[in-house]
Amino acid sequence: MARRKSMNRGGKKLKSGLEVYCYDKLKEAKLKFEYEPESFLLVDRFIYPGIYFKSTNKRADMIDYSGKFVRKMEYTPDFVSHEHKFIIETKGYQRTQHGFPLRWKLFLRHMVETGNGDYMLFVPKNSKQVDKVVQIIKDELKKAK
Repeated sequence: MARRKSMNRGGKKLKSGLEVYCYDKLKEAKLKFEYEPESFLLVDRFIYPGIYFKSTNKRADMIDYSGKFVRKMEYTPDFVSHEHKFIIETKGYQRTQHGFPLRWKLFLRHMVETGNGDYMLFVPKNSKQVDKVVQIIKDELKKAK
């Protein structure tokens, strides 16, 4: 039986095989980056001023959330390089998308509004796409020299 690759890299436990693959390819290309180094605040917490009732999975009735804080929304990308100005979010196979597409759009807006629209952003879904991402980054860095 083939041994599974360790999910630990750089003192951090990566969450998927695609993250491990991307980490190894970035290291192999000698690109400077960090794994999940920071979170970006996309929507700060706030209080809805009107009446606000919401249902929950655990209860049949609705709960009164009036006057309570609505949680903030943050986004933590997988790989970030401020030196080379790239951000990579690996997204392998997912049965459902959940909130990622909305969170990603808010992140794109955040990058523009904070003057970081010059970063290269990537969302590869498989190892072939990761290879392409690394090649694009290397090509762009060569052009910049």
